[in-house]
Amino acid sequence: MKNYFDLKGQVAIITGCSTGLGVQMAKALANQGANIVAVARRQNMIDAVAEEIKNEFGVETLAVRCDITDTDAVNAMVDTVMEKFGRIDILINNAGTGAVAPAEDITDEQFGNEMNIDLFGSFRVARAVAKKAMIDAKYGRIINIASMYGLVGNKIAGSAPYHAAKGGVVNMTRALAAEWGKYNITVNSICPGYFYTDLTRDTLNSDFFQQNAKTMIPEERYGETGELDSAAIFLASPASSYVTGVNLPVDGGYTAM
Repeated sequence: MKNYFDLKGQVAIITGCSTGLGVQMAKALANQGANIVAVARRQNMIDAVAEEIKNEFGVETLAVRCDITDTDAVNAMVDTVMEKFGRIDILINNAGTGAVAPAEDITDEQFGNEMNIDLFGSFRVARAVAKKAMIDAKYGRIINIASMYGLVGNKIAGSAPYHAAKGGVVNMTRALAAEWGKYNITVNSICPGYFYTDLTRDTLNSDFFQQNAKTMIPEERYGETGELDSAAIFLASPASSYVTGVNLPVDGGYTAM
């Protein structure tokens, strides 16, 4: 019996792996046997995540503090991973931020910060991983976490810089897929809708957001824990070898309307 999604022995870097969706996807890959490198800015949090995953799934883990806006730090992080494991098979670019304000009140600093983290940060990490590991290995799976708001606008929470940055991630995904396909590196993005996490639960359960779900989302609800996992596992696995340059919404149908 073939396990199409076996990741045993592979090494996966997940950025933004201190809380929320990053931790969920790290656990999903660990469940398939991947060794996990948890990357974020808060060392104490990624240490705890790495220890938890190691104990729960019996895979090797590594916690590396890294600010993805710092090119030297990104290169050093990738070097550290290569020194320990000698390979990087999977990258999930999950680190991000989100400034919320009316467009007319957004500052230059807010806009620049958003682009530097969500768009340029994802590029910095992808560039380093490809150059130092995947191109030579002639294998790689890069998954950029964009957003349904990289595909459409919205009326409920002004966040023009976020839309711009995630829209950039969507087309950067296509550009990198086109360039790196010859190296057997696939580059895809996942465009999540609203998901319940510790940070969003109270907001999404408010009357306003519950009504919004019934109006704007065909499934009339928000994403639950684990509903992003299968998309991440598929795009991270050898089974997705002929899928590249794709932006996959996981949004309950939000972008279908």
